[in-house]
Amino acid sequence: MKIIKYLFFLLLLVVIGGAVYVATINGEYQAEESRIIEAPDELLFSTINEYKTWEKWGPWMDESDDLVMEYPEKTSGEGGSYTWRSETQGDGKIETKKVLPFTSIDQKITFITPMGESKSDVYWKFEKIEGKKTKVTWGMKGKQSFMEKAFWATQDSSLSQTIKPMYARGLEKLDAYVNGEMKKYAIHVDGVTEHEGGFYMYSATTSSIAVISEKMAEMIPAVSTYMRQNNLPQTGMPLTIYNEYNVEQGTAIFSTAIPTRDKVVTPEEGAIQCDFLPKQKVVKTTLKGDYTNLKEAWEAGYKYIAENGLEPNTESPAFEVYREEPTLQPNPAEWVTEIYIPIK
Repeated sequence: MKIIKYLFFLLLLVVIGGAVYVATINGEYQAEESRIIEAPDELLFSTINEYKTWEKWGPWMDESDDLVMEYPEKTSGEGGSYTWRSETQGDGKIETKKVLPFTSIDQKITFITPMGESKSDVYWKFEKIEGKKTKVTWGMKGKQSFMEKAFWATQDSSLSQTIKPMYARGLEKLDAYVNGEMKKYAIHVDGVTEHEGGFYMYSATTSSIAVISEKMAEMIPAVSTYMRQNNLPQTGMPLTIYNEYNVEQGTAIFSTAIPTRDKVVTPEEGAIQCDFLPKQKVVKTTLKGDYTNLKEAWEAGYKYIAENGLEPNTESPAFEVYREEPTLQPNPAEWVTEIYIPIK
């Protein structure tokens, strides 16, 4: 009996000692990972802010075949949430508590475990980097309960050490997902139609074909500013008129323009001028996607002309109209460009 008492007493000392040890462990934790992604901060923010995209890039999708995600009516913005169920990973819920558009997102995550509910704060930070890149930081912090500290004390790694590689993998998958989405595009030849034409304010230049997009980015705002300063109404979306396009020499003469209501008399030496686009018959092609696909869209338009026995009107310049462009839509896959090729 004495031996049993001694063993019981020894076991009691071990239990008490273990409890004291666990109680002295600092239960506060924080783990975060960052990645620089070549995508606009607006696009990354809107992707993460919408929970229905998470199953496309969430790192936990690689680790479970039985994960079931359930969505309420509101899945983005403050109050947005989703829940999950899994035999292997357990159940839980995450809810958005605060959003600062394009800058940060604060969330509350709840894990349902055999030890009860465990709550942590999840946070996202978005930092613009030069060259349309964004530094995305994903982190989680909180304070462990006594039972949670006891559990992690028996593991080979800490909670933070477990979270960090998972978040790193998630950011890697987010990078691949967003860049895949940005590359999507569609080309549709709408066929023969009539363009109404009209007056437009413009700025013209000559440049190599390779830098046209860079020149446009400078010229369109200049035209817009001129119109705003002179109280000229904008009656349509910006466009580029190709007065000359020499593929062999790699050069182009073009104008970036914004439609206006009436003829405007400007100084002859002014950088911004006014001109008129006539009402004319054209073949229209629509590109939904990045400007890197414009060459293919133009080729589709000219192919349609050739296959349908039509003849381009070389005396009238072809042009592009930007219905949905970068200042309105951060995702290149959503940009809409209309190509108009005049025909006889």
